[in-house]
Amino acid sequence: MTTAVHTYGAVVPQAVHFDDLDAMGVLHNSRYAVLVERAIIVWWSERGVTFTGGRPTTPDAFNVVREYQITFHNPIRSTGDIDIRFWLDHMGTTSAEYGFQVTAADGTTVYAEGRRVNVRLDPATMRPAPWTDEGRALAATLLRP
Repeated sequence: MTTAVHTYGAVVPQAVHFDDLDAMGVLHNSRYAVLVERAIIVWWSERGVTFTGGRPTTPDAFNVVREYQITFHNPIRSTGDIDIRFWLDHMGTTSAEYGFQVTAADGTTVYAEGRRVNVRLDPATMRPAPWTDEGRALAATLLRP
């Protein structure tokens, strides 16, 4: 796949900095996960689901990544803005499965794509806990049709 084709979910721009590049001048593989993480955090933070003073602003902010899978298609060979496109493939009782693409800002090139599964935790027990109704309503706007 070489072109971003998804029109659902969200698109959050992220900047690739010089120190994100490896010795070959391409984005280091570990930085993709960081850029996806930052984009998802920005989207949820804009909707009030974040951390303030080291504490979650809502119960849904207390979640962890359970799985992460990525396939690389084309290297990112420079600094500048790229887009992180993401959506929800499935919203379970305690988990959420994201799909994502890392693309050129104009959507013409897909650099990488993958999936990520988050699980909401109860802070007292550190065991899976159901998403709140408010969190589910927000997440519904990301669901793939």
